[in-house]
Amino acid sequence: MPDESFLFQVKRLLVGAPIPSHQAHHERLSRITGLAILSSDALSSVAYATEEILRVLLIGGGAAALGLVTPIGLVIAITLAIVAFSYRQTIYAYPSGGGAYLVAKDNLGRTPSLVAAASLLIDYVLTVTVSVAAGVAAITSAIPRWGPYRVEVALAFILLLMVGNLRGVRESGRIFAIPTYFFIGSILGMLVVGAWRSLTGTFVPLPQHEAVAGSGALTTFVLLTAFSNGCTAMTGVEAVSNGVPAFRPPESRNAAATLVAMAVLAVTMFMGITLLAHAYDVIPSDAETVVSQIARVTFGGRNVLYFAVQAATMSILVLAANTAYADFPRLASIVARDRFLPRQFMNQGDRLAFSNGILILSVLAGLLLIGFGGDTHALIPLYMIGVFVSFTLSQAGMVIHWRSLRTPGWRSSAAINGFGATVTGIVLLIVAVTKSHEGAWIIILMIPVLVTIFEVTRRHYDHVASELTLRGWTPEPVGGHVVLVPIGGMQRAVVKALRYARTLSTDVRAIYIEIDPTATDALKKQWPEWGQNVALVVLESPYRSLMEPLLEYIEEMHRADPQGYVTVILPEFVPHRLWQHLLHNQHALLIKGALLFKPNIVVTSVPFHLGHAESAVLEAASAPGRPVSVPRS
Repeated sequence: MPDESFLFQVKRLLVGAPIPSHQAHHERLSRITGLAILSSDALSSVAYATEEILRVLLIGGGAAALGLVTPIGLVIAITLAIVAFSYRQTIYAYPSGGGAYLVAKDNLGRTPSLVAAASLLIDYVLTVTVSVAAGVAAITSAIPRWGPYRVEVALAFILLLMVGNLRGVRESGRIFAIPTYFFIGSILGMLVVGAWRSLTGTFVPLPQHEAVAGSGALTTFVLLTAFSNGCTAMTGVEAVSNGVPAFRPPESRNAAATLVAMAVLAVTMFMGITLLAHAYDVIPSDAETVVSQIARVTFGGRNVLYFAVQAATMSILVLAANTAYADFPRLASIVARDRFLPRQFMNQGDRLAFSNGILILSVLAGLLLIGFGGDTHALIPLYMIGVFVSFTLSQAGMVIHWRSLRTPGWRSSAAINGFGATVTGIVLLIVAVTKSHEGAWIIILMIPVLVTIFEVTRRHYDHVASELTLRGWTPEPVGGHVVLVPIGGMQRAVVKALRYARTLSTDVRAIYIEIDPTATDALKKQWPEWGQNVALVVLESPYRSLMEPLLEYIEEMHRADPQGYVTVILPEFVPHRLWQHLLHNQHALLIKGALLFKPNIVVTSVPFHLGHAESAVLEAASAPGRPVSVPRS
């Protein structure tokens, strides 16, 4: 359209053309795009889960303790499979979306559901932050000179993700499908080649470098800490069950198949990386990730295949944040629908995306990245509290669900979910104990704070609803109607406002605040010609205030007729250029703000567009036979 503003055109360039509401069903996910969008978090976390285990073992027990990475990894893989199988049941039980919030709300009550919602929303923000930071770490491992700019690179990735998701689900699926499958192929290829080299002994060992000296006491606490660190491999498992409605019909079957594929791939890649790290005697380093070291040994140096693995790892880690971009806005909209979050989160943008949720998520993740300097290891301790709180509440809620329905086979279903709840509950306790001193206490504190915000928001909306309901309400008798037009002199905008005011009531009064008696005399001389028989009320202002006399006059009218309405008509001229607003007083804006909270006061602006008025005069002047004088500016 020719009259589109510059900002509107930029929005269309970035976000794309609007999608009509009736095409919402065309934006559904297939199994292929669903795996790319909803499983990227769980799949990508295998890239740093093994490294987190090794770091704890190295610090706690020295290089000799690194061999324990395999049994710890096996326990984590079994736990991941249990959780995934438990969520498979949730998918079929809740085809409309089996997120922890909905399951807890239906089966455990209001407070547990809000705890689940708070945990998930926090987790999604940290998913974006950790995934992007880890992706940047993959880049700096391959290109060390980029290390000082990791925060800037991370923020650029978040901007890319935000724009991609604002364009809509289908296009984001296209964008993110290729990197996801590139990562799967490259990692599986590396594992196959690495397994062959390990079994045949044809690999070149890593050069031994000075390792961090361990404490020498490999305590139970150290082992539990290593286990809790490695449980980052389980993050993102719930994403598929949260996003069941986003799949094409049959939704439950497609979502369940996607979840199984995700679990098999995640367990295979996680255990493969763990076994190769053990076989190659990899020692974690701040300068290079574990996956980078494994790829370097497997492919014999920093060659094309090595850089392909690093590029794939970087891509999936950055794009894993898209799981949060898919689920954070959707969950926020559901919570907002229940009136626990502002209603703005329910609004879908031009591209059928929950734009406000996407923008808020991007801002929060960006602030966290800046605050923690883009350091993955500093962010990991904050990450898992929310994950396992939601896991445990969801599985516990499913136990109540099966006990309530008592459908055929409910006992085995309840036993499976009960076992899942027990396992995730134990992991939650371990994570809370081992990670609190590393910063997890912040998340433990933030969850009840967010729940309190939910409750305050709900009370506000409930109060508004009770004030607005028609049930049991008797309308009060209506009093008179007076229209006031505050003016600062006589000019075209005032004349236009007076003409409009006369259409609203027979009692119209122009209000003039006297600051300069000379200006008042000049106005009174012009009034008979331009005042249109409207009463002119002059209010004195000994202290040169424009607001106080007007507000006092309105208050006196309200006391005289409490049931009456006062409409305040504000003549406003609108400059042709945006910057020109800075050259004029904003008295109309101040009056609107002052009257906003007063009952039975209606404020209306009558705009007078300066550029349009001048254009109309010039157009009339150009017409043949109609000479018109153009006023001076």
